[in-house]
Amino acid sequence: MNVFFEKRGSSPLIVSMPHSGTHLPDGMAERMTEAARGLPDTDWHVPELYDFLGELGASMIRATHSRYVIDLNRDPTGASLYPGQATTELVPTTLFDGSPVYRPGEEPDEDEIERRRTDYYDPYHRALTEMIVKVRMEHGYVVLWDAHSILDEVPRLFEGVLPDLNLGTNGGESCDRTIERWAVKAMMDHEDYASIVNGRFKGGWITRAYGRPGLNVHALQMELAQSAYMDEGEPWTFSEDKAGRLRLALKDTMKAALKAAAMLYSGEVK
Repeated sequence: MNVFFEKRGSSPLIVSMPHSGTHLPDGMAERMTEAARGLPDTDWHVPELYDFLGELGASMIRATHSRYVIDLNRDPTGASLYPGQATTELVPTTLFDGSPVYRPGEEPDEDEIERRRTDYYDPYHRALTEMIVKVRMEHGYVVLWDAHSILDEVPRLFEGVLPDLNLGTNGGESCDRTIERWAVKAMMDHEDYASIVNGRFKGGWITRAYGRPGLNVHALQMELAQSAYMDEGEPWTFSEDKAGRLRLALKDTMKAALKAAAMLYSGEVK
């Protein structure tokens, strides 16, 4: 089975979905706890939510395998992206709630982690890098949107209830401030949703590694509270009514980022 699915578009927009996959390699499920086999930390239904990407001419890449195989949005060295805060590893051994992914004695060793990095992590990032290079050559710049979602309450990872829309630009370092400003305004214009920029989720490895405004690559991460578009908890039911409303906010925010970038590179915005 392919470790990712990709589709080329016609605009400067690239959308990455590293955590929406659910496939497990042969034999892995048997090593996992019953709770982990339910894949509770998946970014459920994110591809379905973003079904409008063709309208924006976006290129898209999404993982096919579960984040429990390897987390494509972590530093490949294993270094924490949020020092001092709870998070999960490159190859997760705990769920978001702190309970184990694996049955006792079934955790992957360093050799297995390295094989997973070679077999799953490297191909995804190689394809994403190639996509960025091609889109930048074609348009002169790239707007990279890293699409995520999470339960709106995960006490181990953050206090209280997560806002519906969580935009991250690594504190303004991963994209031009003009693009950030336009995207934030469009997001906050949808007042039915609680929203924040560079809060608890300011961008993972993909946002930080690929966002290089000086090289005309502008990266933004969107972390969504799953309650905004689905029913949280098993069986993780998608809500078309909720999703239809949320898509308007997402589309407007992405369009604003694209418009700001176009004006920036046309010289209309300095």
